[in-house]
Amino acid sequence: MSDPWLSELVSGLCHTPEDNPFPLWQDGHVSPCFNQLVLGAVPHAGMAVFSACYLGMARSNLLHTDAPCGWTVRLVSALLVVLLFTTDAILAGVLQQGDMYLDILADSWAILAWLVHCSAIAVFLRTSFRRTRGPPLLLAMTLLLVPNIVLTLKIYCNSKEYLSLTEPLKLARFVLTSARAFLLLVYLLAFACPCIGDAEYTLHINTVDGSPLLPESTEPDTGEIVAEDGSSCLSRLFYLWLNPLLRRGQQGDLEKPHHVYHLPWTLRTRVVWRYFHRCWEACRRGAGIHNQQDQWARPVSSVKGSDHEEGLLELEGDVGLLRVLHKAFGLRYYILGVLKVMVNMSTFAGPLLLSSLVNFIEEKGSPYSKGVLCVLGLCASTLVSSVLRNIYVFQISKISLSARASLVSAIYGKALQVSSCSLAGFTLGEVVNLMSTDTDRVVNFFNSFHELWSLPFCFSVTLYLLYLQVGVAFLGGLCVALVLVPFNKFLASRILSNNKHMLKYKDNRVKLMTEILFGIRVIKFYNWEPHFTQKVARYRERELSHLKNLKYLDAMCVYTWAALPVVICVLTFVTYVLLGNQLTAAKVFTTVALVGMLIVPLNAFPWVLNGILEAKVSLERIQRFFKLTNQDLQAYYALVSSEDIHHTSILLSQGTFSWQGSDCREVGETENEVGKGSLLLHSLNLHVTKGSLVAVVGKVGCGKSSLLAAITGELSRLSGVLYVANREAGFGLASQEPWIQHASVRDNILFGKDYSAALYQAVLPNGDKTEVGENGVTLSGGQKARLALARAVYMDKEIYLLDDPLAAVDTDVAEHLMKKCILELLRGKTRILCTHRIEFVDKADMVVLMDSGTIIKTGTPAEILPLIQSELKIGEKDHKAEQKDEEQNEDKIGSLPDLCVDDDPDPCGAEQKRVGGLAWGVYKTYWFAVGGMLAASILMSLLLMQASKNVSDWWLSHWISSLKNNSSSCTNDSSSADLVRPHMLLFSPGGLISPVPSMEAFLTNTTSDVRFYLTIYSSIAASNTVFTALRAFLFAYGVVCAAFSIHNRLLDRVLKATVTFFDITPLGRILNRFSSDLYSVDDSLPFILNILLANIFGLLGMLVVISYGLPWVLVPLLPLALLYHQTQHFYRHTSRELKRLCSLTLSPIYSHFSETLAGLGTIRASCSTARFREENSKRLEQNQRCLFVSNAAMQWLDIRLQLIGVAVVTVLGVIAVIQHQYSFVDPGLLGLSLSYALSITQLLSGLIFSFTQTEMQLVSVERTEEYSTELPSEPQQLNEQLPAAWPEQGSLEFCNVVLAYRDGLPNALDGVSLVVQPGEKIGIVGRTGSGKSTMFLALFRMVELKQGQILLDQLDISTVGVAQLRSRLAIIPQDPFLFSGTIRDNLDPSKRHLDQQLLDVLDQCHLSTVVCRMGGLDAEVGERGKFFSAGQRQLLCLARALLTQAKVLCIDEATASVDQKTDKLLQQTIRQTFQDKTVLTIAHRINTIMDCDRVLVMHAGKVVEFDTPTALCQTDTSIFHRLVGGRGD
Repeated sequence: MSDPWLSELVSGLCHTPEDNPFPLWQDGHVSPCFNQLVLGAVPHAGMAVFSACYLGMARSNLLHTDAPCGWTVRLVSALLVVLLFTTDAILAGVLQQGDMYLDILADSWAILAWLVHCSAIAVFLRTSFRRTRGPPLLLAMTLLLVPNIVLTLKIYCNSKEYLSLTEPLKLARFVLTSARAFLLLVYLLAFACPCIGDAEYTLHINTVDGSPLLPESTEPDTGEIVAEDGSSCLSRLFYLWLNPLLRRGQQGDLEKPHHVYHLPWTLRTRVVWRYFHRCWEACRRGAGIHNQQDQWARPVSSVKGSDHEEGLLELEGDVGLLRVLHKAFGLRYYILGVLKVMVNMSTFAGPLLLSSLVNFIEEKGSPYSKGVLCVLGLCASTLVSSVLRNIYVFQISKISLSARASLVSAIYGKALQVSSCSLAGFTLGEVVNLMSTDTDRVVNFFNSFHELWSLPFCFSVTLYLLYLQVGVAFLGGLCVALVLVPFNKFLASRILSNNKHMLKYKDNRVKLMTEILFGIRVIKFYNWEPHFTQKVARYRERELSHLKNLKYLDAMCVYTWAALPVVICVLTFVTYVLLGNQLTAAKVFTTVALVGMLIVPLNAFPWVLNGILEAKVSLERIQRFFKLTNQDLQAYYALVSSEDIHHTSILLSQGTFSWQGSDCREVGETENEVGKGSLLLHSLNLHVTKGSLVAVVGKVGCGKSSLLAAITGELSRLSGVLYVANREAGFGLASQEPWIQHASVRDNILFGKDYSAALYQAVLPNGDKTEVGENGVTLSGGQKARLALARAVYMDKEIYLLDDPLAAVDTDVAEHLMKKCILELLRGKTRILCTHRIEFVDKADMVVLMDSGTIIKTGTPAEILPLIQSELKIGEKDHKAEQKDEEQNEDKIGSLPDLCVDDDPDPCGAEQKRVGGLAWGVYKTYWFAVGGMLAASILMSLLLMQASKNVSDWWLSHWISSLKNNSSSCTNDSSSADLVRPHMLLFSPGGLISPVPSMEAFLTNTTSDVRFYLTIYSSIAASNTVFTALRAFLFAYGVVCAAFSIHNRLLDRVLKATVTFFDITPLGRILNRFSSDLYSVDDSLPFILNILLANIFGLLGMLVVISYGLPWVLVPLLPLALLYHQTQHFYRHTSRELKRLCSLTLSPIYSHFSETLAGLGTIRASCSTARFREENSKRLEQNQRCLFVSNAAMQWLDIRLQLIGVAVVTVLGVIAVIQHQYSFVDPGLLGLSLSYALSITQLLSGLIFSFTQTEMQLVSVERTEEYSTELPSEPQQLNEQLPAAWPEQGSLEFCNVVLAYRDGLPNALDGVSLVVQPGEKIGIVGRTGSGKSTMFLALFRMVELKQGQILLDQLDISTVGVAQLRSRLAIIPQDPFLFSGTIRDNLDPSKRHLDQQLLDVLDQCHLSTVVCRMGGLDAEVGERGKFFSAGQRQLLCLARALLTQAKVLCIDEATASVDQKTDKLLQQTIRQTFQDKTVLTIAHRINTIMDCDRVLVMHAGKVVEFDTPTALCQTDTSIFHRLVGGRGD
């Protein structure tokens, strides 16, 4: 400095020599003078000046809301900083050191600057700045203060006086500076997160009344918020955008799927599907995707328009699915691979820095700064690793979601396009599996693939680091590890094959359960529950045998996983000591940490490999489905150019059609089944003019339904020409087996069309709000048929194909439907009606007679009717009777008059989502399912396993400490070279190979001392492996016991449940308990429970060890534990609800898909595919919303737990460094504590995830338990005194019987009283819903009576056991139900009859020719009897009844789908076989019951008439007389 006075002033102020008054550098550090004046006072002056500039801003007095939280924190921080600087200035004055004036000057400047800054903040709060973070210039000034504080702290750290307890004032200055640093950090964080909400800015007109100018906006509902889009970087990093939803979940208000956030734009199902479709097209053409910038383009048009356009996107051509997925998601996925490398690299910093820190602790005189740097490094590396890993996992989950949306949409779209012939090769279950299991496996690939290269990479780096630590000694442990790799591979392959077999038996069991639930009425009627329980038990036994193998193999895996680290450590240290080396704490615990890192890739690799192989198999299965031939309607239908084409509606010329496509041979395995006995339509010639009514007649199985399928394009056209006018408009189709959706009657009829009051009233004059169960379970057969007909009529198409809609309704209703609906409402439309009801054929314009797959003759009714061999020649009803009935018919017979029974919109009841935490009862249930003693033994073995592991590690640290003490007292010089290692470098200067010591070293080193320690260490390790094995195998055994017990209780209770339960519960809901819930109990729950238990005991062990090693840790651990508890509590509520919502929204996707596959014919015929695809898209979107938010919530928790883990590691390091300065720290215990602490984050997050997952899986136990304990059961008691031959006569008496199906519903039987004599044949007639079938249900005790009694042979049936009663009666139910299996299984499941008896009854039922054609009694009947026509199925059910030797036979509509000739022969058979038996027959065809002894006429649940047919026919007022309609006989 040139001026002497200035240099003198500065020298005096700074207490420096006059020749160098203002040094920049002093004692190797920045000088205090430069630090305080240039880095301290100057920025403070700048801060004061710039803050002062804002003091004159215009303020508003109208802002009356509270200040935003960020500004408040900044203001408080600034005021506290002023306080701290004032205290520091006072302390500097008291201490009176050389540089006292410098400190006071710097502190004064700071006080002034922060006071002005506080005033500026107060001004900002009254201006528009409160909406923002404030001027960025002030942030710059604040940031300039950071170097000053850091350097001041460093100067204090280098001076021992400031850290000594003997100098309290100096120590106080150090503490004050640290506090200032903390407050500055808080200030900067408050700047980064201003916590400004729009709701806080309300302009008030008047300060007095405070009424807002604009209404204060409330916080938007979570269901209206779009996730993530528009959030700041900080919000994305810490998932702050998720907080409102988590708060809602914690309040218990997260109950509906629509409460969840909307998906971000790029994850919306439609956006992803459009993008995937473009990638598909690009791959098909072999081109790149053009206009890349529009990859996630937002739609310009309205939503409606885009929906329609999206519905038309179809996947065409044979394209490799992997190629398309690669094109769509490859680039983003590879970029994440780079992130994965960074995550892996940052993971290795932990053990290396741990090594340096323990080295620092071991060296007595090492500089303090080295320890601080190690701790800071540990903190930074764990933090960076945590943040990067979190980002990586979340981004991968997003790609997985996109891929899932693409695959599910693609599979659904393909199912709508694929031709029926191709689809015949797949069962319904297989196709649904493609969408569920296979898609999930392919999506899993995204998680597995990066692990495939990252695990070997981590393994190699870890090995190299181990080599640097212990030289060649690591080879001992490595050999064991490498031997275990093929062993693990072997285990993995065995697990995979067992899993495959288990899933095969599981599929068979679920398939059988599906059939049992579909045919539950038949099973109950025939009392077959014990037989089917055994059948299911057999499948379950096989499934469990593989599950047992699976669990024991899993136990082997768990055993190797848990025992391996201990074994490797033992071998490595033993080898190292035997090679003549000295163990040090740094070496031991870095090695322990590295071995821990080595185990993960070794164990995980086979699983990753399996995951990828599974994905490959699933991808091939999906690819096979995509290769199926699509319907090509362009090629299927011809364009005919004839002169009279405008009059032609349908033209068939020499048509040959088959149910098998040309490509069916590719499908393979089911070709024989489909081909064997399937019908071929040949030489078809048909010309249907517009507006005509064509009746198609012929005997059972002649190809009537196939003809309609050929017209709609569901068959494969082998040759000939088919022309259909205006085909694009679709057909109105009413199929023989009505396909009814699970929706209300109105939704079923509207079928996606807009509501038109006039048309709707015409179709359905009465009520329509009733919910229809799955497959129309709550409707009678006749109601289903009429509902399907009503839907077809409402479609308002040009061509109607009606497949026997009159079969299931009585004569009265059939007459009405024919007249009002088919002839009047559909007048002018082209109608093709297949029917067995000959009496209506004369109304047709043309009749087509079919036989054996071809058209024998077409002509007018007059030409064809004589050819039909039928006894029934119904004359015209006399005019008088018709007129008399006209008015009654008008109001009495609506299309569905009996549906307006209840206005409850959902009697089936939506599945109830359980709310809140799991009840303790669920844990108790599982505990007892495992077995009390067994469960206690498992916990005990776990405790011993964990204790032995921790003791072995403690013994290691004890050994090191004693070694260190011995070596320091004996050979100080020799050990120092070994102890003071250079810094842990990746490439140490001494080359890569450590020299191997000579043989003498071996002998001299194995002193008795070392031998003692080694022996104890090895013994503890050995006991640990024993306990580990015990725990693994006990757990496996316990889990299999639980699976066995839970399934048996569930099956037993479900099969004993009342019929009402099955009527009101959707089949999918019950099936879910037997499939996904049991799969959870069998497999997922044990897997996650195992991890949870290991985590709990691991965490307990860790806390004990850490607290023992560094007791001071307990001080910061308590607040951290509190924080941990709060965080997980906040997360768990929402997470649990989100998982439940995920499950709840998943079922509708699959049930909608199953429903679509079942009704494919109807959907395609009516051209409704686009609407169904849209519905699938909506359901998928709903589920994806829940999944996305659920994934985000997991990451929200993860990042917070990672930060807690970072805090624990940092606190441990800080305590260790401080203790090292003041007192002796045992490096062994410190190393042990730190090596444990490095894995604390993993354990903490593992604990919550496994706990939450276990809770989620326990929901399955809760659901199965709900069914096992709460289902309404049929009475199970038996009547011991019941005679073996009862009933001997077969007399039957109903005494004032009243019955209602459920409480709140009207009586289905209302005071029925009648007596049937032994051996009497009774015919029962009445309108649909009059209570005919209900009488049978009452007789079989399917529904219990409200009042009255039924006597069978003078014995009240309520005193007889249900099983006993049903085994003594026989019935042929209305719905002909067959189980998949052979014909023999269906006739005689209990194997009580000889083959000859079975063949005889088949012959009596006129089925022997069909059965022979199919291959005898061992021929398969197909899924639900699909290889038979509806009529043939009814005949098989009749054959069943003929086999039973019951005294009472009930026949319910047994021959509705059978032609009249066969019907007549059957009636003859029944009369002969049941000559001396009591027979009750419900019939819609009057001729069926004309020769009965007496006829019972039912109406509205009451007996109206009961007399002989002759007597009733002679009474003019008789209803029966009107039904017979003018027959004289």
